[in-house]
Amino acid sequence: MKDGIRFFAGVFAFFAVFWAGAEENFQSIVGPVKIGEVTQLSPLTVPYITWGGDVATFYANGGLTTRKDSIYSKLGLNLKLMPGDNFVQQVRNYMEGKTPFLRGTFHMIGLASELIGNDPRTKGVVIMQMTWSAGDHCVARKEIKTVKDLKGKTVALQKCGPHIGMLDDVLKTAGLGWNEIKIVWADDLTGSAKSPAEMFRKNSSVDACFVISPDMIGLTGGLQNTGSGAEGTVAGARVLVSTAELSRSIADVYVCRKDFYDSHREIVSKFVAGYLKACEDVVDMKKQYESKGSQAYIDMLKMAQDIYGKDTIPTLEEDAHGLICDCTFVGYPGNLAFFNQKDNLHGFESFQKSALDLATGHGYAKIRCGLIPSSLEWNSSLFTGLLTKTQSDKKDRFRAEAVIDEIESLSSGGKLDDRTIYSFTINFKPNQSDFTAVEYGADFQKVMELADKYGNAVIAIRGHADPTKTLVDLINAGMKKGILSRTGSKSAGYKYSLNGKPLDMSDTKKVCEMIEKGDFDGVTDANPREVMQAALNLSRKRAESVRNSIIEYSAGKGVEIDKTQVQPLGVGIREPFIAKPSNMAEAEQNMRVEFRILRVAAEAMQQSDFDY
Repeated sequence: MKDGIRFFAGVFAFFAVFWAGAEENFQSIVGPVKIGEVTQLSPLTVPYITWGGDVATFYANGGLTTRKDSIYSKLGLNLKLMPGDNFVQQVRNYMEGKTPFLRGTFHMIGLASELIGNDPRTKGVVIMQMTWSAGDHCVARKEIKTVKDLKGKTVALQKCGPHIGMLDDVLKTAGLGWNEIKIVWADDLTGSAKSPAEMFRKNSSVDACFVISPDMIGLTGGLQNTGSGAEGTVAGARVLVSTAELSRSIADVYVCRKDFYDSHREIVSKFVAGYLKACEDVVDMKKQYESKGSQAYIDMLKMAQDIYGKDTIPTLEEDAHGLICDCTFVGYPGNLAFFNQKDNLHGFESFQKSALDLATGHGYAKIRCGLIPSSLEWNSSLFTGLLTKTQSDKKDRFRAEAVIDEIESLSSGGKLDDRTIYSFTINFKPNQSDFTAVEYGADFQKVMELADKYGNAVIAIRGHADPTKTLVDLINAGMKKGILSRTGSKSAGYKYSLNGKPLDMSDTKKVCEMIEKGDFDGVTDANPREVMQAALNLSRKRAESVRNSIIEYSAGKGVEIDKTQVQPLGVGIREPFIAKPSNMAEAEQNMRVEFRILRVAAEAMQQSDFDY
C-alpha cells in the first residue's frame, strides 16, 4: 500500500549514518554551484515531488508537458514538469537558472535559506502554500505511550528530509530539547535498508522512527492499529503521533527566485492561480468520486500513476486516491490566511521563525536569511475571475456531541490513554472558580498553540475533584447503617470492613460502584451519592470555566479557537492522584484540571473543502 507517499528516497544517498549533533552546513552538502540566469521561458521548467498536492499541478498542466485546453494552457503558460525528489539537485538547478522554482516543505526550504539567500538574485520568495500533510507519522514501540516518553530515546530520521520540522514540533509539544533524544540519521526516506522504517524494524535499540504512510502501515498495520509481528509488522509498534492530527506541522510550498519573481510577475501569478483553480477542481472531483463515482477523477489518478510509475502507485483506487487523501489542500482562502492574516499561528511568519530557528540551531545555516512572503495581487481579476471558492466557509471542525460521547466511552473502557498524544495538568485551590490569565497565562498560551498546531485533534479539558468529602460521608453513612465497621486508630491508620469483608478505601472504582448502587443511601445527614454527584458537577463547571478563560485569552491575542475542538468534561472523584488523602496538601493534588490532546475517530469530525 502506497497511500500518502512522500518519496524523497535517494535524496541524500551519499550520507552515512550520523548521530545527533552531526548535521552539516547545507552549502557544503550542495557543493560548488555557479549562479546562472533563468533564460528558458517556453517551456518553463517546474519541479514536482511525489506527493498528493502535486497531482493538482499535473491536472492543471494536463501532464508533464502543457496540454492544449488545460488550465495552464488557457492561461497562456507552457510548462515542463520535472522530478524534484532529489532536493539537493533541485537547489543546484535553481541556483544555476535551470528553473526559477523550488518545491518542498517550508522547513526543507529553510535548510537551504542561507545558501539561496547569499545572492539577491536567488533569494527565495514563497509564492504559495499548496497543502498541509495528513500522511506523515512517528511510529514508536509499545513502551512509549505519549510524546513525553521520547525523552532519552533513540529516534530514526532521514537527514534533511520532510520530517525534521515535524520532529521539532513533537519535541516542542513534549517540552523536550533535541539534546534530550538520540538521533540516528538515515540516508533515505523509504525503500532501502537505510530508511528509518527498516532501521526501526531491524534494530530494537531504535525506539521510534518518522515515516510516510506506506511504511507506517507496514510497521503497525494501520493508523489506529498496533503491530502484531505478523505480516511484516513489528510487535507492539503503534503510531505515536501523526500529521493526521498534527495537521499544521508540514506545509508544502513553492518558492521562486527573486530576480524571476520581479521580472516575470505575470507568469508567477498565472502559475499560482492555475494551481489554485486545479485544487478547486480536484476537491470537487474527489467528492463526486467518493459519493457516486467520477471518470474525470479516475483519469487524473491514472495520469498520476503514469507519471510516478506503478512501483510507486500500484493501484488507482487505493494508492493514487490515498495519495490525494493524505494531503489537505489550503486553496485560495488558505493562502490569504497564510500570507496576510495577522497573528496567524500557522502563517508565514510563524513558519519562517520555526524554519530559521531549526536551520541555524542545527548547523545547516550560520546566519538567518529570511524568505520573502508572496506579494501577489490576490484580489486581482486573475484570481477572483478564475476561482470560485474565494470566500471563507469556516465551520465547526468537530461534532461536539460525538466527541464527548467518544471521550466518555474511551474513559469508561480504560482506553483513553491509547488515544492520548500528550497531557498536562494545572492545579487549583479549594472552592476556586475563577482561572485568570495572571495565574495561568503560560498554560493558556500552551493550550492555544497546541489547539492550532494539532488542528485535527481534540483538546479535552477534564476537571477532577478530591474524594475526601465523599469518603467521609460514605464512612458516616455506612457506620450509621451498621454495614461498615472500623478498627485501629487515626495515627496508626484505620481499617474498614463492609458487611464483614475488608474494604479498601483506596479502591476508588469499587467505592464509586457501591455508592452508585445505593449501598450507602438512606442516612439523613450523610449522603455520599449526593456528594459524589456534586463533585462531578463542580469538576465540569471548573473545566468549562477553564475553557472559557482560554478562549477569552486567545481572543485577546487575536487568535480564534474553535470551541468544538476544546471540550470540557467532568471526571469528579473517579481518577484521583491520591485515592485517600491524609492531609490538605495531598487533597490539593487531586484538585486539578487535566488537558489531553486526543486522537478521535474520523466520524467525529466535520469535513471541509480546505484547511486554513
